[in-house]
Amino acid sequence: MTSPDVVTFGETMAALRAQGALRLGGSLGLSVAGAESNVAIGLARLGHRVRWAGRVGADELGALVLRTLRAEGVDTGHAVTDDTGRPTGLLLTEPRLGTLTRVSYYRAGSAGSALAPDDVLPALEPGTRVLHLTGITPALGPSAAETVLSAARTARERGITVSLDVNHRSRLWTSDRARTALRPILAHTDLLIASEDELPLVHEAPGAGESDAVHGVLAAGVAEVVVKRGARGATVFTAVGSTDRAAREVDAVDLVGAGDAFVAGYLSGLLDGMDIPARLHRAVTTAAFAVATRGDWEGLPTRDELGLFDEPDGTTIR
Repeated sequence: MTSPDVVTFGETMAALRAQGALRLGGSLGLSVAGAESNVAIGLARLGHRVRWAGRVGADELGALVLRTLRAEGVDTGHAVTDDTGRPTGLLLTEPRLGTLTRVSYYRAGSAGSALAPDDVLPALEPGTRVLHLTGITPALGPSAAETVLSAARTARERGITVSLDVNHRSRLWTSDRARTALRPILAHTDLLIASEDELPLVHEAPGAGESDAVHGVLAAGVAEVVVKRGARGATVFTAVGSTDRAAREVDAVDLVGAGDAFVAGYLSGLLDGMDIPARLHRAVTTAAFAVATRGDWEGLPTRDELGLFDEPDGTTIR
């Protein structure tokens, strides 16, 4: 593989999806999931060269993770299979009310939590255009947190655009711990992506409102701040102003993975040289594909499918 357009890393887990309440038994579907690998798959389907680095256990679930990513066209040449007995992480998703889903993690002491800088930095080859990070990885442990900061610093030094999706997981760490870990990464970030409730996690004042948080982040040197607003669309802030985009109207089936799909679409537009309105259009389109189908990444579109939402309802493509 030639130099990747995008490098990302983190923990990809085996994902068990329940049909109904877990305590009542029933069937479980097996797949894989992880915010960074969801974005990687989304970008690969849109025709970009993507590399995922990370650690998996020397077990069948780790083999499933790597096989799935390779099948989706993601380069796993820098992935590490942990030979110390640490297992591949596991998550359970359980639908409860409509599109409300409960997620349980089993990742303490996992292979992914032992990620180290030496696992990732070699993946940042010359020619890499974007390093995509999330706030999930530093929550996994000290070594993983050190890796994120080291990779962000190295990428910035090499002229690689650094993208950071805050992606706060309250079941993994507190807001105070997240703020302590994320603020230093911000100094090396070019593009910040956050939901409205996540913005205070990257501002020095915990109780800051959206306007103050955005201005504080831009003043820290971040070039673009993308605020995800769910069903209300998204807004991009830069030093010269803001751009809004409504979400596409779609019957929601499963909201899990929608944020990652949005990020994949936005980064795809960035790689294609699109302006901000066009990037947002692609981002809300990929997010709409995600919420209209079940699974974290299974419904993400290929490039030739991006126009399907513009077809009249009931259209049959022959």
